[in-house]
Amino acid sequence: MKKYQVNVNGTAYEVTVEEIKGGAAPAPVAAPAPAPAAAPAPAAAPAPAGSGEQITAPMPGTILDVKVAAGQAVKSGDVLMILEAMKMENEIMAPHDGTVTSVAVAKGASVESGALLCTLA
Repeated sequence: MKKYQVNVNGTAYEVTVEEIKGGAAPAPVAAPAPAPAAAPAPAAAPAPAGSGEQITAPMPGTILDVKVAAGQAVKSGDVLMILEAMKMENEIMAPHDGTVTSVAVAKGASVESGALLCTLA
């Protein structure tokens, strides 16, 4: 532990900082990354993708919630799923009335921009 005095806007603060040695801490953070490797399930989704409009991720992020299931009827503007990007929750909405023909992602999945989220017929 090391003590430092920090001056912020003219006010002095005493802070104690603990030095962590060894790079083991970042490795477990990388361990959850294989969870997006479970995203090959969307690879099975392209078969039904021909049976409707593909709804894709507008930006990279994490799926916080999937509000629909395959076979569910939706109306224009209904929330299909919630995508967290840059600490903001973005609602992915149905562009038109229809039926969800497939859902290609699950809650907690990381997606890249343009990744298939679901198909809508």
